[in-house]
Amino acid sequence: MTDSEIKELLDFWAKEVEENAFIGHDPVQIPHRYVRLQDIEVSGFFAAIMAWGQRKTIINSSSKLMMLMDDAPYDFIMQHEDSDLSRLASFVHRTLNGEDVIALIRFFRQWYSQAPSLEDLFFNKDVLEAPIPEQVYRALMAFQHAWQQFPHEKRTDKHLASPAKGSACKRLNMYFRWMVRPKSPVDFGLWKNVSPAVLMCPLDVHVQRVAEALGLLQRSKSDWQSCCELTDKLRAFRPNDPVYYDYALFGIGVAKNKEIIT
Repeated sequence: MTDSEIKELLDFWAKEVEENAFIGHDPVQIPHRYVRLQDIEVSGFFAAIMAWGQRKTIINSSSKLMMLMDDAPYDFIMQHEDSDLSRLASFVHRTLNGEDVIALIRFFRQWYSQAPSLEDLFFNKDVLEAPIPEQVYRALMAFQHAWQQFPHEKRTDKHLASPAKGSACKRLNMYFRWMVRPKSPVDFGLWKNVSPAVLMCPLDVHVQRVAEALGLLQRSKSDWQSCCELTDKLRAFRPNDPVYYDYALFGIGVAKNKEIIT
């Protein structure tokens, strides 16, 4: 397929997938339950870092966690007593457990005590002054720096991917997509200081397989380098909003519509 044919295909599928019906089957439904900025940020973060495995399981686990936080995640973070955290001790989602959740709750309490949003935790002034292709990498590393300054057990680190270690950072890139892309049937457009042009494509198994089949990705490894390679291709198609095509690649992969990419 030519580049123009690939773009036409992706434009069609992105429009088909990015609609209200998508929410009912995706973890993004968790932050869509809330209205307040901080509730969306917190619930979205937890839903995103739990987003591996079957979507139904992810949604169930995320819902359970929100209920344990009184269905008011920001208020719980800012107003909880130490005794309130005991209810979280038995929480488990795959390898994420209550100890990890409690550490993150304490970390967010410290952050929100000094800032009104998580936007600056990732995309601070120095990050936003970097060239477009570097901003997400630097945002992820800014978060890593802040997290490493906070007392916690090292076991929690594995749930907070770092591009410096080669990770594609799929879950956090998906979280950024939710927070940054202009308001749509799926995304929120809440972080106004960040341009959608800087976003990196979440590289899950569906996206990677379809990208390889379309010739958008030459590397077979799921790592930061592959994430950059794919996003550069998508940015050539849609410079101001490359991650728009995440929906198309994901949708094609889920539908297993193999005949259109052979």
